[in-house]
Amino acid sequence: MNFQLFRDRFHRYACFSLDHVRAAFPSFDRGNFHEWLRHGYLLRLRRGWFAFADATSIPGISDHIAGLLHSPSYLSCETVLSRCGLIPESVVQLTSCTTLKPAFFENPFGQFSYRTLKPSLFFGYVPANLPSGLPATIATPAKALCDFLYLNPALTSSPEALSALRLDPDVLAPLFDSGELPRTAARFASPTLSARIELLRTACLP
Repeated sequence: MNFQLFRDRFHRYACFSLDHVRAAFPSFDRGNFHEWLRHGYLLRLRRGWFAFADATSIPGISDHIAGLLHSPSYLSCETVLSRCGLIPESVVQLTSCTTLKPAFFENPFGQFSYRTLKPSLFFGYVPANLPSGLPATIATPAKALCDFLYLNPALTSSPEALSALRLDPDVLAPLFDSGELPRTAARFASPTLSARIELLRTACLP
């Protein structure tokens, strides 16, 4: 197949799977991918998923890719805590929550980690406003914090351990004042998580 014809058909999507290609071109020879990868026209994201090489310049493309590689999923945990200013550390790896098995992928767009939640806990996410207009989903700060505490059982439920997270009180306080954080934690129906949330109030807020 002529690459320009292929590009004209799929370039607006930035990323695509082999299934998408075969739906558009039933007789597509996947050997084309090997040639186009060799020439640097395409980048491999994971088995069966690809992106155009110039997609690396699209703002927020990694957030979009995170939702495609292991779907359904949404960005959460340290990724969101860092972005909203709850934790001071910069985070390179993109962490998402999914109802599928845990997974990890690394490609030219970054490192993508997926943590598993049961279906009843798959809530608390909203559309991300990417500059490119491409779709992505991201947890609210309250849900990201609950996901992080719930998925890290080794984190001891003590004031000292929670203080060590160095959560920004100016960002944390409104989550308590609005009631959003306690309400979100209550939906987990986890006594351990609820206890940690209450400890946060005394350990991290003045």
